[in-house]
Amino acid sequence: MAVRPRVLGAHLLEMGAVTPGELEAALAEQAASGRRLGETLVARGTVTPARVADALGAQLGLERAPEPLEPDPAAVALVAPELARTHRLVPLRATPRLIHVAMADPLNLTACEDLRFQTGRRVEPLVATPGAVDEALARHFGVELDDLVRALPAGLQTADDGGRSELERATRAAPVVRLVDRLIRDAVEEGASDIHVEETGDEVRVRYRIDGLLRRAIHLPAGVRRAVLSRIKVMAGMDISVRRRAQDGGMRLEVAGRRLAFRVSTLPVNGGEKAVVRILDPDAAPRSLDGLGLGARDLATFRRLLARREGVILVAGPTGSGKSTTIFAALSELDREVLNLVTLEDPVEYRLPGANQIQVDPRAGLAFADALRAVLRQDPDVVMVGEIRDRETAEIAMAAAVTGHLVLSTIHTTDAPGAVTRLVNMGVPPYLVAGGLAGVVAQRLVRRVCPICRGHGCRSCPDGHRGRTGIFQILALTDPLRDAISRGEGTARIRHLAREAGMRSLAADARRALAAGLTTPHEITRLLQAAALNSRPCRRCEAAVPLDARACPACGRRQVRVCPCGRTLEAGWRYCPACVRPVAG
Repeated sequence: MAVRPRVLGAHLLEMGAVTPGELEAALAEQAASGRRLGETLVARGTVTPARVADALGAQLGLERAPEPLEPDPAAVALVAPELARTHRLVPLRATPRLIHVAMADPLNLTACEDLRFQTGRRVEPLVATPGAVDEALARHFGVELDDLVRALPAGLQTADDGGRSELERATRAAPVVRLVDRLIRDAVEEGASDIHVEETGDEVRVRYRIDGLLRRAIHLPAGVRRAVLSRIKVMAGMDISVRRRAQDGGMRLEVAGRRLAFRVSTLPVNGGEKAVVRILDPDAAPRSLDGLGLGARDLATFRRLLARREGVILVAGPTGSGKSTTIFAALSELDREVLNLVTLEDPVEYRLPGANQIQVDPRAGLAFADALRAVLRQDPDVVMVGEIRDRETAEIAMAAAVTGHLVLSTIHTTDAPGAVTRLVNMGVPPYLVAGGLAGVVAQRLVRRVCPICRGHGCRSCPDGHRGRTGIFQILALTDPLRDAISRGEGTARIRHLAREAGMRSLAADARRALAAGLTTPHEITRLLQAAALNSRPCRRCEAAVPLDARACPACGRRQVRVCPCGRTLEAGWRYCPACVRPVAG
């Protein structure tokens, strides 16, 4: 039986802003989440906040406040900041008997009554989008996170002990809504990639991950933790009553004029829950490889691999090293008008115009391997696989490359030669790796020097760094490398042949970035320490010497004794065990 649309829904239908099917789906979701219809439609990406505001104005017979909101200073002076922030309203203009206010929720009769009592004037509400109201509050009332925390009512302190109905009411309480919205907006404005909400004893710690490092945003009273976490769950379409198992959800919001996607993950921890909100900007896909930080030689090598239009190109590195950004920068350089480009992602992070982007869902029976098989029947020229996680996906990708497709994917390894070994260890036949693999791009991210203060620290940066740049290592397959892979040679041999073919180390590229003034010595220290695990110090000059090297590349000192027949000699040997020559002292 069809659900009868509510009044707001009817107005949106008349405006042509939604279809009957979209309205039915939103009403069903609203019944489960408890959110308002307009909020639900915006979260689903069905309508914009502006269209909801227009429909709400038509429903209530109210004017729409023009944006951006520009309040009269005389009107602002009449309203206490605490009242404006608590009820989320912006006074626009006032007369001796009347005050006009912009409100995201003009149905909030309590707000109108409080404002009438404080100003002694009749209240005339106007409709505005939540984003416009928040922006005006921040500009004219200086709303701070600490102020929002202090505005939380004491009644929320009992939310932990109440039932589901009390918790649902707490998640819809204006102070909690404003606090969570502000946490999200501040994170976006500061360039955070993630928001961490976690319990630490008697308080709740909120941290933002900015440029790869977690930074404290604020501590919340322990009594409101469930209300705040539940508000995030409601926004992400998750079950607020489930606390003892992990949950995943998502939402789309317009923040600071940008349409953003958010992935939310919750996890039970000792004594409560933790939530992590990943912030994704689908429209921020890089337009080319130029802005990633590649050196001129590596950039030319990468573009040469792409120009071949066949083979597998892997981007390797740990989680959070920028692999997806590099993949999409490469895809952005391909001509999507003449190529059939298909992406398999979990989830879809960037929108790429002209590409066919597929959301992989293993729980629905559509894993990477199954989706890749199906895509190869769709006459693709280029296929992007979000991640190679298993032997089956790797084998299909390599087989597709052998038959003339260009395949780009990611893999978790510490360096480029290690990706070759990882594929073989997965069970992919060495001959298939040798034939299908075109190249590997290993990378890390380091923080950039702030362009304003050049590393000294200023108001634009906390410690002299702002933004990040990539450190790269590119391995392009050559015939000697393919032969070695086919023979099942180990990582050390692959690494040696790759260096002979021109591959540089991550440490060397880090020094290049440092010399170019892109980063600081502090940032490349960890890369140099990691490189030390694959080398040993020279006994003369202390430079890093590759483990398979016979002499120091810095000073030329011989590191090992070698017989004329080529056999490495160990200390104490009097004869070579290979050719039985006497060993010279």
